[in-house]
Amino acid sequence: MITSTDELAAFLRSRRERLDPRDLGLPTHRRSRRTPGLRREEVAELAGISVDYVVRLEQARGLRPSADVVEALARALRLHPDERAYLFGLTRHRPRDTDKPASTAEPSLARLVEDLSPRPAMLLNHRYDVLAWNDEMARLFLDFGTLPPSRRNAIWVCLMHPHMRELYVDRERVVREGVAHLRTAWAAHPDDQVLNDLIAECLAGDEEFARLWSTQDVKVNARGRKLLDHPRVGVIEVQFETLRPVQDPDQLLVVHRASDDASQSALDALQA
Repeated sequence: MITSTDELAAFLRSRRERLDPRDLGLPTHRRSRRTPGLRREEVAELAGISVDYVVRLEQARGLRPSADVVEALARALRLHPDERAYLFGLTRHRPRDTDKPASTAEPSLARLVEDLSPRPAMLLNHRYDVLAWNDEMARLFLDFGTLPPSRRNAIWVCLMHPHMRELYVDRERVVREGVAHLRTAWAAHPDDQVLNDLIAECLAGDEEFARLWSTQDVKVNARGRKLLDHPRVGVIEVQFETLRPVQDPDQLLVVHRASDDASQSALDALQA
């Protein structure tokens, strides 16, 4: 049976051997190269670790490198994002975020949001900024286009917008789960300054948020139900499903549908 230690060794060797030292600005005239790619000494120098450590990793001698060493090896071996994530997985570490968080919708996902009509749908990033929404979503919840971009955040809207404060029948549960989602997102992106600023603003400006944040609850609720008291059509119960695209894992697609016939009739009337 292949072990993760064996796979780590083979993966590191294969990534080292595929690199051309000339592409990295390394001299090629020191001595003839009998094997392709970089030497272990060169990988060690690029990663800032000892040659012996590289040798032991490539010989599957039971080492589990730290997250810092994994990051250094990923840079030294010029791994692309999928390979980097694979290396972190082999060493049982969680990849650190290197890309700038999405602040605009991926175009194909934005089109998908439109294509999901008549289902109310929206696209969020990891901090719950609303990046795209369809007309049905605007009629059911809120037209986010009426807000400045800095306020198009699902958590802020739920806490601060007058319309949304009155919309949820079970507001306490919705806000509690939203705060738990936000804490979970912060744990995965602790260096996101925009996210930190949002949390600080909510802590300072909303007693309900501060109370719920202090409970230390964490949760990722990808599906569920929400009961709405809509000012135009009355009570609607909707089910929601949250999907995470493989190609853009920091963008979340949220789709709603009616929970029962009465709610579907109310939705139809709202969309008409």
